[in-house]
Amino acid sequence: MILTKKSALSGKVHQMNLPISAEVYQKGLQLWENGAYIQDAFPWLSADEKEFIKTGITPEEWKEFIYIDEEET
Repeated sequence: MILTKKSALSGKVHQMNLPISAEVYQKGLQLWENGAYIQDAFPWLSADEKEFIKTGITPEEWKEFIYIDEEET
């Protein structure tokens, strides 16, 4: 299932292909919105996929915004 979300970090719109059906996504989303931890609502998804559901931030965007120049440290 391709999910489209707006990044909470940059405001850019991103897409991620999640390895679930729309029906399973909706069930997990309902659990999460009703107070379940996201890791319990979507236990089979990776941390990056769960982060994307929560914030719309992709792994590439995290790397771009959290880049640390090792020569400066």
